[in-house]
Amino acid sequence: MRPLYLLPFTALVLFADFSPVPAGPAALASSPIWLGEGTGKARRPAPDPAPVLKYPVSEIPVALKENAHAVLRVQDERVTIKNTSRLVHTVHRVVTVLDNAGADFGRHAVGYDRLRTLSYLRGAVYDGAGHLLHTLRASDIKDQGASDGFSLQTDNRVRLADLRQPTGPYTVEFDYEIVSDNLLFYPAWRPQDEAGLALEQATLHVTTPAGLPLRYQEQRLPVGVTAARSDANGQQTYQWELRALPALDDDEPAAPPLPLTAPAVVLAADAFEVQGHAGSQASWQRLGQWNYDLNAGRDQLPPATLAKVQALVKDAPDARTRIRRVYDLVQNSTRYISVQLGIGGWQTAPATAVSAAGYGDCKALTNYTKALLGAAGVPAYAALVYAGRGAPDVTASFPTSQFNHVILCAPLAATKTAPADTVWLECTSQNEAFNSLGSFTGNRHALLLTPLGGQLVATPRYTAQHNRRERRLDVYLDAMGNATASARTLRTGQEQDTYAQLLHELSPADQKKHVSERLSLPTFTLTRFSLAAGAPAAGPAVIETLGLSLPAYAPPAGKRVFLNPNLLSRLPALPPTVGARQAAVWLPQASLHA
Repeated sequence: MRPLYLLPFTALVLFADFSPVPAGPAALASSPIWLGEGTGKARRPAPDPAPVLKYPVSEIPVALKENAHAVLRVQDERVTIKNTSRLVHTVHRVVTVLDNAGADFGRHAVGYDRLRTLSYLRGAVYDGAGHLLHTLRASDIKDQGASDGFSLQTDNRVRLADLRQPTGPYTVEFDYEIVSDNLLFYPAWRPQDEAGLALEQATLHVTTPAGLPLRYQEQRLPVGVTAARSDANGQQTYQWELRALPALDDDEPAAPPLPLTAPAVVLAADAFEVQGHAGSQASWQRLGQWNYDLNAGRDQLPPATLAKVQALVKDAPDARTRIRRVYDLVQNSTRYISVQLGIGGWQTAPATAVSAAGYGDCKALTNYTKALLGAAGVPAYAALVYAGRGAPDVTASFPTSQFNHVILCAPLAATKTAPADTVWLECTSQNEAFNSLGSFTGNRHALLLTPLGGQLVATPRYTAQHNRRERRLDVYLDAMGNATASARTLRTGQEQDTYAQLLHELSPADQKKHVSERLSLPTFTLTRFSLAAGAPAAGPAVIETLGLSLPAYAPPAGKRVFLNPNLLSRLPALPPTVGARQAAVWLPQASLHA
């Protein structure tokens, strides 16, 4: 916020008519004439200086308000790379909230952790005309842990500054600085990061030593917008600027996630260091080498565990059978507990610790399973992947740490009886089927960590032939139009993922409740329900059995009866036509229904 300066002023105060006047401050306040110091001339009192107005709403171009709930007036980000282990990131952000639908833009969250320090967080809020309402107070800020939803313990925290007002329009201004000692990650520039937010001006300045060149990838920038680069005093400076971008709309059916449509610049280091561990992201091979070296030697097992594994697989006829037996052992004797602190976000706990405690995070359980397979004579490799149902794939053309999960890959050499194959294992689940990744990590790329470095490979592809829903439906109609129905549905591939989760994680009563709430029938009673695991040769499957009572399903009309035979598989109505399509069609998975 721009400071207000008060100039020093000394004056001799006299009254022109020399008549008796009341003494005290009230008299001075009511006196109409001042005598300027040293002038000898009377003058009227100087008016109060006009208040400094900042970011009045009237200055926003009309075109930017269209379809917008808020306007990003200014976002100035500066990234200063000090060396391979430290950078400073400062942000000046100003957003005008136009209406209550944009109220969330009136607050801002800044994350930090053990390797990223928040130096300061300041802010102010202005009314629609630009008058200062108040500055950010301690009571406007909440400091709390930033849970990822599955970890028992992390060092991630967030400070949430809240300057929301009862009604708009109003403008919020935030300034903060983060000092990062984790250059595995550079800040990404995504100023227009949410729907309903128009952009007036945004800039990114990056300064780096000439000996530490910047790697960057420009994504979906407007035509003509590219990096402006300059070199001086052993420093390289890069600058990007965006202006006058209308609000993005996320209501278009089957559109990609907003982060895949908004303009962005992704930054990365060539060389980096995290808590003394130096590495490079110049290629997938070198990034994988850093991860492999960071965890090397942590796959040793205690003698008792080695003996147990060797006894388990001594009569196994082939490598695939040995893998299955080891995977069964892991699923029956371990559980997933995530603890992510400092370098522990990337370095695994030793296999001996998992063997003793029976739990670990994805890295630890994968490393433990890898060690068990090594004892069984089967080589396997950890693989970094970005997990999540419907999550986008990593950007293969830009090697960076884009991963949030670890799985295991066991390549199998060809034999006289079987061709070469690859077995993939999800080591954090007690019930995921053998060699099945499903929608959580399938259909994307993973970084295989080998002694020779990283190798970007594809995880199993699940096509429409794998993702199937096959249903047999029998409906019995009486003379009054009431019906009873029985349905048996077999789901395979990614179609069975949700139902497998219901089967293994909910009670039968909760399973029934979940399914009943999602049946798109006007009136019904669920008279019978069950979920059971199927056993097709092609992969995991779930069988759902339903019994339904359907009053007035097809009441007679004279000599005719009107019914819709497609009872449970109706597709939603087509969305209304709203003009030319703006985004590409985004289909998370292909499937077949029969």
